[in-house]
Amino acid sequence: MIEARHLRVLRAVARTGSFSAAARELGCTQPAVSQQMKALEKAVATPLVVRSGRGMQLSEAGRVLVKHATGILAGLSAAEDEVAAIAGLRAGRVRLVSFPTASSTLVPPSVARLRAAHPGVRVSLVEAEPPESLAMLRAGECEVALAFRYPHSQGGAPQASPHATAREARAEATLEAAASAAATDWSDLVVRPLLDDPLVGVVPAAHPLAAAGRPVDLAELSGEQWIAGCPQCRGHLVELCEAAGFEPRIDFATDDYPAVVGLVAAGLGVAVLPGLALDPVRHAGVATVPVRAASGGPAVRQVVALTLPDLAEVPAVALMLDRLTAVAAAR
Repeated sequence: MIEARHLRVLRAVARTGSFSAAARELGCTQPAVSQQMKALEKAVATPLVVRSGRGMQLSEAGRVLVKHATGILAGLSAAEDEVAAIAGLRAGRVRLVSFPTASSTLVPPSVARLRAAHPGVRVSLVEAEPPESLAMLRAGECEVALAFRYPHSQGGAPQASPHATAREARAEATLEAAASAAATDWSDLVVRPLLDDPLVGVVPAAHPLAAAGRPVDLAELSGEQWIAGCPQCRGHLVELCEAAGFEPRIDFATDDYPAVVGLVAAGLGVAVLPGLALDPVRHAGVATVPVRAASGGPAVRQVVALTLPDLAEVPAVALMLDRLTAVAAAR
């Protein structure tokens, strides 16, 4: 008989590549991992790992079993949490994965409200951007993932590093395009819309448009040097600018939003940032202006909470989704 504990060990061995590394990850001894693997191989009557020299790799049967183990363990986790929650949410857990700007704005009040009403529910948080956060959700490593996407985006036209060779630029563009597609494919997930996060132009305080008092067309910034954010955001910036009739000159790229604001304040360029990103950041030396897309409407990104269909029925997960929705609606 295949037991869940055996599958957890097999998944750890597959992820780490050795019995000793799997033991460290699981917090047990290497002989214990070896015994669990032997028991699992006996249960399925076929080898699951192939040893060669000092290394090892999964056999074909091992790869098949690992593929199914992820769904099985995720289902078991959901079942355990749901059973615990039947007693009135006196127990249970919700593991959140969130991108940084939501971690600092939407998550804290949502978790505080949930804990105040149900102190027995454990909530944890890990930060990751899509598509990594979606991979964690599908792998059973969290129950709720906060993510974003840009409506009507064609994939973001990824922008390669300014110092990359042509070959490196093509490879980087291919990888980022694939990541962008993976980040917005939510067809297998339950999607809870939270809010439309407006994109805001950030310019030096002395910039001519700083006191415009109106939404700014991106074309008005076509001659500026630009500071861009994460790969997905950078790709969308390029796409917005191309729709406005120009290709932005991106001199700086950083995922650190305070660094973006600091670079703008120093007069080194302009930026377009999500509104959520500016909430916890000091604005000294910069001005913010509404940005209008080439279509004439405001530029926004859609922020959502995602979970798996089975997990959406777990009371603690459903409650977390409700708290996130309420906090977002109050903004």
